[in-house]
Amino acid sequence: MIPLLSLFLLLLTLHPHRAFAAHCTATTATKTFEKCMPLPSQEASIAWTFHRHNSTLELVFTGSFISPSGWVAWGINPNLPEMTGTRALITFPDPNSGQLVLLPYILDPTVKLQKSPLLSRPLDIHLLSSSAALYGGQMGTVHNGATIQIFATLKLKPNKTKIHHVWNRGLYVQGYSPTIHPTTINDLSSVTTIDVLSGLSASSPNTNIKTLKLVHGITNAISWGIMLPTGAVTARYLRHIQSLGPTWFYVHAGIQLSAFLLGTAGFAIGIHLGQMSPGRVYGLHRKLGFAAFFLGSLQTLALLFRPKTTNKFRKYWKSYHHFVGYACVIIGVVNVFQGFEVMGEGGSYAKLMYCLCLATLTGVCVALEVNSWVIFCRKSKEEKLRRDGILRGHEKTIGDEIHDRH
Repeated sequence: MIPLLSLFLLLLTLHPHRAFAAHCTATTATKTFEKCMPLPSQEASIAWTFHRHNSTLELVFTGSFISPSGWVAWGINPNLPEMTGTRALITFPDPNSGQLVLLPYILDPTVKLQKSPLLSRPLDIHLLSSSAALYGGQMGTVHNGATIQIFATLKLKPNKTKIHHVWNRGLYVQGYSPTIHPTTINDLSSVTTIDVLSGLSASSPNTNIKTLKLVHGITNAISWGIMLPTGAVTARYLRHIQSLGPTWFYVHAGIQLSAFLLGTAGFAIGIHLGQMSPGRVYGLHRKLGFAAFFLGSLQTLALLFRPKTTNKFRKYWKSYHHFVGYACVIIGVVNVFQGFEVMGEGGSYAKLMYCLCLATLTGVCVALEVNSWVIFCRKSKEEKLRRDGILRGHEKTIGDEIHDRH
């Protein structure tokens, strides 16, 4: 199981960064640009030419559709590296004609809170020209995975070369109003700041958020998803081995306490991520996380009130300990799978390796359970034979005594 766990950690660490391998080219069918950069999510890229003498920026954004009726957007935020306040160009198939259209939108706070539909309106930036084209020209069609290029020419303010780029994509459009985009980690981190003069990408808060999410995921997958079930297995099957004595208890307590401390760190990171991402609420994942942490805290506190074996309340404590412990394990494992969905890794190799780790642990449990029942049945049979032997011996003794008296 240890090799599987190591491979799981490696895949979970590497997998979220696969978007950095997006193809980037400075040449399109109609123009060649000076610089090009792959963007950190959605396998998107951007190429541009900056004319320093007149502060004019020519660029092309390359993205892809995730639905035949979906939309793809690119824009700039004049103030901050975030979605709210972005001046965007959004392209999608016209609901009436099916032809590709490109319309301007301003993403104000009401859009983020979904208080009103997103309606097209003129931009308040100096946009000189804009257009959109499918990769493949007139032969291209909008489908899941279709590549789209958004061209734009802007007049920048003098000496302002750092531009906050924002991009995203959605599943469908209602009329001419694009609907909300997916909320996976890749879709929520589609923003970067680029200095168009030097060609360097400046760090943004989303970089820290992605790192924290990765640490949060790995920490909780190990603690709640692997260590806690392993600790439960040691308690169930090692305590029956008489040669171990009380060692099984110390192994069990050590694993569970380590898992809880590590899980507490992951839980704290999750709380901090929630504070760093206002408006982004993963309801089920959050509730399961609080439930697991609450039950884990109860289990830890229960150690302080553990009655002695001779105490009459010992049996009630054991029932409580078993119920809360197994509930914590189940909720923790379920929430790990929920976390994979939140991170957009539902179909990843990291999730597959985690499933293999769980399957290995389950297989060990089945083997130990069968072995326990075999030992139990053998001891029961031996005990029955011993009782029968003693009973027959006792009856024979009584019969001999009666015979002697006569």
